[in-house]
Amino acid sequence: MPSAPLFWLVALLLAAGSVTALVWPLLRARPSSAPSIDGGATDIYRDQKRQLDDELAAGAITRAERDAQLDELATRLGAELASPAAPASAGSPRTSYIAALILVAAIPATALVLYATYGSPGALRESAQANAHPPMTQEQVVAMVDKLAARMKEHPEDPTGWKLLARANAALGRFPEATAAFKEAAARGSPDAGLYADWADALAMQNRSLQGEPSQLVAKALALDPQQPKALSLAATAALERKDYAAAIDEWRKLKVQFPPASEEAKQIDAMIAEADAAQRGVPMPALSPPATAQGGAPSTSTPNAESSAITGRVTLDPKLRDRVAAGDALFIFARAANGPRMPLAVERTTAGTLPRDFRLDDSMAMAPNARLSTASAVVVEARISKTGSAMPSAGDLQGTSAVVKPGTHDLSIAIDSVVP
Repeated sequence: MPSAPLFWLVALLLAAGSVTALVWPLLRARPSSAPSIDGGATDIYRDQKRQLDDELAAGAITRAERDAQLDELATRLGAELASPAAPASAGSPRTSYIAALILVAAIPATALVLYATYGSPGALRESAQANAHPPMTQEQVVAMVDKLAARMKEHPEDPTGWKLLARANAALGRFPEATAAFKEAAARGSPDAGLYADWADALAMQNRSLQGEPSQLVAKALALDPQQPKALSLAATAALERKDYAAAIDEWRKLKVQFPPASEEAKQIDAMIAEADAAQRGVPMPALSPPATAQGGAPSTSTPNAESSAITGRVTLDPKLRDRVAAGDALFIFARAANGPRMPLAVERTTAGTLPRDFRLDDSMAMAPNARLSTASAVVVEARISKTGSAMPSAGDLQGTSAVVKPGTHDLSIAIDSVVP
């Protein structure tokens, strides 16, 4: 039985039990049948009068003495009859029924008001909604995307449908299909900076580089909207790939003004600007990397340590968080330097529907030529599920983190078991 109906059934049974326990004694109450004190006093008076009459007949007392004692008995009897009666053992039947009706009405109403005031009625609604709409499985998501793709072949004139198909394929990691759908959407719809940025992102993931066509798409996005956040992030990443640190710093500064100064995003961008500035001045950088919103990366140059620095392991999801995850949610698995900025040295993007997932991070997944696993002495591997699809952490994301490990570690286990505050 769903949790909400079960809760109300149990609450109803408890209320009924409480009312019954209180009302039953009232309904069973009857007036007391104990002998009346009036009758007992009268009997005593008769016995004593009979005794006085016998004494008068025997000559033991005179008539005047008998009459005086009778007057005294009569006075005592009158006083006893005038005294207040003992309390009754129960009220009248009418009073008992009225009290019972008041309890029947008041107890459930009071309990309901108290629960509405101090309880959590919203939790029941959320529970009911969660049961009514359980998270979709990976197979169901794929089937829906395939169905949308078939519909777009029959009705290719709809740009909105192509956008939905493109972003759905990107969330599933189908980057060739995503870029093809983005191309159709751009050809049939009006110019859209966000569309060009998403298209460049998917194409960079497919090519593992932002150079060439992805950078051209980023330029189109910024021409339409110079403040488009994703396009600025991708432009900074592309400049970083080219080792044009001045251009990267300029793009990051444009992006930073869009966040509160004390926000986590602003702090991360400050760290990237500091690293790029250090690189520009020839200071060695332990872990330079682009902003987390950029998903494209640069192909790494093969080094003798590249293979030996690869990290492998498995990511799992804590069962208590399962209801908060949909199969199409973005899953990021990345390694960052243990001592230094939180920027990734290697990153893999997939979907939450692939969990539990075996992963491998190596230099081929670097996002900048000079920021690779093989250049770090110690790293931390993180896994994060994002509802928005952005690699920038935000409140409500689910995450898990490994201990500090060395590049080349294998069979690492990471459990996604906490929520980003």
